Amino acid sequence: MKYYLIVGEASGDLHASHLMRSLKKEDPQAEFRFFGGDLMSEVGGMRVRHYKELAYMGFIPVLMHLPTIFRNLSFCKADIAQWNPDAVILVDYPGFNLKIAKHLHKERVRRQKELLKGVNGQLRNGHQVPSPVAKGQGGGPQVYYYISPKIWAWKEWRIRSIKRDIDELFSILPFEVEFYEKKHHYPIHYVGNPTAHEVREYRVSLRSSEGKNDLSLEERVDPLLPEGVGETPIIALLAGSRKQEIKDNLPAMIEAAAPYASEYQLVVAGAPSIDDDYYAPFIADKPVTLVKNRTYELLSHATAALVTSGTATLETALFEVPQVVCYKTPVPKLIRFAFNHIIKCRFISLVNLIADREVVRELLADRFSVDNIRNELRRLLPGHDARTAMLFDYRDVRKRLGDDVAPDNAAQLMVKYLRSPEGQIV
Repeated sequence: MKYYLIVGEASGDLHASHLMRSLKKEDPQAEFRFFGGDLMSEVGGMRVRHYKELAYMGFIPVLMHLPTIFRNLSFCKADIAQWNPDAVILVDYPGFNLKIAKHLHKERVRRQKELLKGVNGQLRNGHQVPSPVAKGQGGGPQVYYYISPKIWAWKEWRIRSIKRDIDELFSILPFEVEFYEKKHHYPIHYVGNPTAHEVREYRVSLRSSEGKNDLSLEERVDPLLPEGVGETPIIALLAGSRKQEIKDNLPAMIEAAAPYASEYQLVVAGAPSIDDDYYAPFIADKPVTLVKNRTYELLSHATAALVTSGTATLETALFEVPQVVCYKTPVPKLIRFAFNHIIKCRFISLVNLIADREVVRELLADRFSVDNIRNELRRLLPGHDARTAMLFDYRDVRKRLGDDVAPDNAAQLMVKYLRSPEGQIV
């Protein structure tokens, strides 16, 4: 069968590449065409756009690139129609992907209307009436959403379009089941968390390569350290995957951690989609090292971390690294008001959202400052009770995520749906 995938950022490229491998196991004849990245290209298929051409964040950057965004949307719609896949798999990135889903729904409705016209004409002429169009059959590709939009945090009204335009939704966050099914009566599939599986697999391979079961810093061997990093204890700085996030957060992170540079190496985890040159002004003449495409290795050796909200907060927790979540916002007092009175979720970090309580300290909006970041970091270094408490709470996060292999579960369900003549699992 033919699968068209749409990804808009680096984390989606990673998760989609694993899903593609799982789909190939379930469907050896699988063909792929996609908007994605280098990891997806390694699996195989035809990449028609790199996600770097799509990733615009914030009102001004989006406004400035509107012509490019509209061109990509138009190209994507036409490319799907021309290739005629069995399934379109949308991976996160809701601003773009929900527009594609809406278009595909309209196309399905149009085709069904044309078929009904034909049925009415045949009835008048005494011909045999064909059976009605089943879900996903004769009306274009099935539309699957893998890594569901986080509408529980913002833009909850999008549930209307999701119910209308998405055939099946595959969630990687356990608390989303209650949100979608109990609150909005829309059944979804929790398939497990891919980040939990990826970190678990990495740590297993790390133990195997070390020949040890203990991942304590003192027992780690030098060849496993990221290139350019020695054996001195590490404070990791994960400032986000987009230029605006890095610009907003990295300078304060470096300044907050700088007093510890005599005892710890300060190591910045470079985002795959960001060139080294972009980091240069922020780290020039600063006591930091930049490491690219080695985030898991970095976290496996880190003593503590400063992290911008996102998947990185969960990765850091799964590596059992105490962390401070740092997120600078414009008009901080207004953002705080919105969190208190408008935004419907209590936290911004996946760790706290999964635990449903504050496990890691979130310094955003009016709480974001160099002094606050530095004070919280100090509490998480060895010898402090806050460090022990956070490491204990991380256990609950891992338990809630479970041990399911998300891409395998999702692929099995997708292929079963596609092979079922009624678009339902049999």
